[in-house]
Amino acid sequence: MTEPQPESQPAVETRRGRAGRYTHRTVLYLWAALAVVVLVGIVALIVENTRSVKVGWIFGYSHISLVWLVLFAGILGWILGIATAVMLRRRTRRRL
Repeated sequence: MTEPQPESQPAVETRRGRAGRYTHRTVLYLWAALAVVVLVGIVALIVENTRSVKVGWIFGYSHISLVWLVLFAGILGWILGIATAVMLRRRTRRRL
């Protein structure tokens, strides 16, 4: 036969544990609010910059919507920043 298990007391949350949980929740809410602000900013950027502009390339000119030009430049700068960080990390890491 099975022996009866002693009733275990529920774990009491410490003051430090509760503060850590509330801090984590607050940080998540702040990140969510920041994401909403960024998305609203991107939508405002798209709405305000729909007109077409003349862009000069090395060999000629073209017309493109201003919002696509701004987004392309931003994404290209982001990718180049990541590539630069990776390259610097590889060149400055300690040799084994």
